[in-house]
Amino acid sequence: MSAPKIAIIVGTRPEIIKMAPLVRACAERDVPYLLLHTGQHYSYEMDGVFFEELGLPVPHANLSVGSGTQAYQVGAIVTGITPIYEREKPDWVLVEGDTNSVLAAGLAAHKLGLKVGHVEAGLRSYDRTMPEEINRLVTDQFSDHLYAPTEKSRGILRGEGVTDDRIFVTGNTVVDELYLQRPRAEARGALERFGVSPKRYALATVHRAENTDHEGRLRSIVAGLSQAAAATGLEVLAAVHPRTTQRMEKLGLAWGDHVRALPPLPYLDFLGLHAQAALTMSDSGGLQEEACCLGVPCVTLRDNTERPESVDVGANVLVGADTDRIVSGAKAMLGKSGGWANPFGDGRAAHHILDALLSA
Repeated sequence: MSAPKIAIIVGTRPEIIKMAPLVRACAERDVPYLLLHTGQHYSYEMDGVFFEELGLPVPHANLSVGSGTQAYQVGAIVTGITPIYEREKPDWVLVEGDTNSVLAAGLAAHKLGLKVGHVEAGLRSYDRTMPEEINRLVTDQFSDHLYAPTEKSRGILRGEGVTDDRIFVTGNTVVDELYLQRPRAEARGALERFGVSPKRYALATVHRAENTDHEGRLRSIVAGLSQAAAATGLEVLAAVHPRTTQRMEKLGLAWGDHVRALPPLPYLDFLGLHAQAALTMSDSGGLQEEACCLGVPCVTLRDNTERPESVDVGANVLVGADTDRIVSGAKAMLGKSGGWANPFGDGRAAHHILDALLSA
């Protein structure tokens, strides 16, 4: 029998990074694939540069949906990707994570009777005010294969009534990419270019709507990062999402002393900085995983996390948006040795996923 044809869907920066190992695994194993891009991120800095850095092929199609309301993005993706599915006739559609691209591309495939595999299935924050939570809940319900990164994720899916024949524990593909790209990232000399020394700085990001769109939370986080820098003696490098910059300008907010704002960074530059940071402070889900794998203590600027494994092994602490908790969390985590076990897989998640799919 010939290998099935796989459509690999990406739409945002994290999806490009986390699906890159699957693109390479398909190429290595002569599995026919399509790389389809929804274009949910539309700037070169947030999108195109990642294809170039990671050596990925030009997508077979790019819907270029750009920004807009959730309803617009979901509708535009379903409308744009359905005729591509009908023309190309993939046997499987693989989506990753919890974005509008995941929900829309997966739903369109399911409606056409195509098999859907959800990479990074079974993650839960148990906060249904988060759009991401709804996206992953719904996608897990209609997917034929659920590729859970950890045993904890498998347990969550079982508890929701998903049968064992649909669940495969594979690890997380972010580990695959991190292991592959870390030597390249550290060879680029990002520390020298940004004028920092190993373990003498913290790396921060703030991008989630729950923080950027809530004035009180954003003000508290900005103050917390500055005060944490003063309390720890670390310079904070804040790689700022465009949405965060726009909100801060609108509110008349400025970063305080010891916080240096950076533009959105290419993946390899960011990874090079992340690998040698003393501390990570972020509201990103993916960076909680990455910090855990790199041995960098993480302070998560959220009230909940869908990556509890990082908290369980002592790599991560939740502090919300409270200024005092941000400072105390930074001081407490700075003393961590980084010797915890990595709970997110062996760096071969993409091949484990293909093994499961090809044996279906």
